[in-house]
Amino acid sequence: MGEMIRLAARDEHLFEAYVAWPTGTPRGGLVVVQEVFGVNSHIRATANRFAEEQGYVAIAPALFDRLEPAVALGYGEEDLAHGRALRLALGWDKPLLDIEATRTFVSSTNKKVGIVGFCWGGSLAWLSACRLPFRVAVCYYGGQIVQFIEERPVCPVMMHCGRHDTIISGADQKAITDAHPEVHYHFYEAGHGFNCDERADFKQDCAAESWLHTATFLANYLR
Repeated sequence: MGEMIRLAARDEHLFEAYVAWPTGTPRGGLVVVQEVFGVNSHIRATANRFAEEQGYVAIAPALFDRLEPAVALGYGEEDLAHGRALRLALGWDKPLLDIEATRTFVSSTNKKVGIVGFCWGGSLAWLSACRLPFRVAVCYYGGQIVQFIEERPVCPVMMHCGRHDTIISGADQKAITDAHPEVHYHFYEAGHGFNCDERADFKQDCAAESWLHTATFLANYLR
């Protein structure tokens, strides 16, 4: 179902991206944005699922390629430290260039393009919703969204948050919801990373519920 392709950002940086193709005519395009663990098995499986179950061309850009090729980490402490170091070194503007190029590629096959991001990718999905021409955005537990609370999205946004997330405090969650009442929020009795079945915080019921909310939300705007 999936394959690696190479794309070029407008600053001429070349990077890899994992593309999952649906069977039949795609219903739209979806950029899937990684956690700090790279385009690993979980992100590839998520892209595959969006393609197989929902019919999207789902593409996950390898955002760490600017610093290190083929990053696909696990979820141990050393992997987390490695991924966080890469995120801090990379900053915010350059990943958005790669997300922009990924959106452009998908839009060449289907003009209806959304974005879904997880953890670091959830924060990048928020910035993309504010700065890039996406139709719809879904942010899973974006830990740095509060840093960009003054930015305004230009498309509909849904956020998924765990009530017991130790990375996104209750105060941060309240600040975001107060500043952006237009966003569609869903809160779960879960911690950080509850959607990933490879993480200790995985909560199957919360992941299933959030998937249904996401599928419905995307379908409303990518049709």
